[in-house]
Amino acid sequence: MTEHLARLVPAGRVLAIDASDEMVSLASTRLGERAEVWRCDVLDLELEDEVDLVFSTATFHWVTDHDSLWPVLARALRPGGRIEAQCGGEGNIERVRDVIGEAAAEAAPELEGFSPWTFAGPDETERRLRAAGFTEVQCSLTAKPAYPEETEAFVRTSILAAHLERLPEDKREPFVAAVMQRVRLPLDYVRLNVSAVLG
Repeated sequence: MTEHLARLVPAGRVLAIDASDEMVSLASTRLGERAEVWRCDVLDLELEDEVDLVFSTATFHWVTDHDSLWPVLARALRPGGRIEAQCGGEGNIERVRDVIGEAAAEAAPELEGFSPWTFAGPDETERRLRAAGFTEVQCSLTAKPAYPEETEAFVRTSILAAHLERLPEDKREPFVAAVMQRVRLPLDYVRLNVSAVLG
């Protein structure tokens, strides 16, 4: 997506941020001079110059503090700037989360109650955006059932990565096996769509 954005603004500037060293390294190699890539937690974002657009896809559900998220992004935007974002929303992977809870009780009790995500709904997100100074706010949910070709690899990397980081190595495979015994397709993805203008 960052490559696509860079093509859309050949005379502009694109800044990509990620909290993961690995993702920053991969993006820097792939993008070269087409974009600046910073390692930064979005809640720590401070820019010298305001930007015209904040764009994000499949990321903000990894930010647990949404009360702080939207004011940080508002400070990054110039007046009249726009935010366009999509992330996991209310109800996202609900069946999978139930499965993870069952597997944790069976194979990794130290994970019981742990969640690395915030899956917010449109009403609460609209309230937060308006409180941060946004107008023309549009928030909605869209069901996006997923049928990954390599189900285990997808679940392991896209859903369980944070869980596995918290486990000692000897518990990781039994936990993954316990999850995969219970997972059924489609994965019940629900997307939160956000569009707003800084007033």
